[in-house]
Amino acid sequence: MKTTPDGRPVPPAHADERATLEAWLDFHRATLALKCSGLTDHQLRLAAVPPSPMTLLGLVQHMAEVERNWFQRVFAGRDLPPVWGESNPDGFALLPERGLGEAMTAWQAEVARGRGLIAHASPDDCARLPDQQAARVGSQEVPLRWILAHMIEEYARHNGHADLIRERIDGTTGA
Repeated sequence: MKTTPDGRPVPPAHADERATLEAWLDFHRATLALKCSGLTDHQLRLAAVPPSPMTLLGLVQHMAEVERNWFQRVFAGRDLPPVWGESNPDGFALLPERGLGEAMTAWQAEVARGRGLIAHASPDDCARLPDQQAARVGSQEVPLRWILAHMIEEYARHNGHADLIRERIDGTTGA
């Protein structure tokens, strides 16, 4: 597999639908990790784009929750609590004692669980959405293909946030 100079996996130019979707999702996962690399705990906690309270550490925690939601709750139909507890359902809230190491470990564990749950699924296999999400989407069910595309969108949007936060923290731009 080819990689970018910074080590992220380059999605193949010619692959089937499933491989393409999973490769782009992995690329965006690697991008979020890269945005957090080389920073101090203090820097990872900086809300560097006022008035937003969003931080790089909060983004990692949030994406652990997003991974759990779409792959375990929605796709696999599991009833699981929020990764970071009922008082932090979206994952953005920070605790002084939880640093990047713990957040990354939890996020990577959620990624691994998700990969395992979809490993033998078809892009056409459907998942049932909770009523509130179904109302927004316009359908009670969505195929795995839709979930993978949505996850790429979710990471791409938050990686844009991460770009701005990282640039504000130390001037690092680009991937």
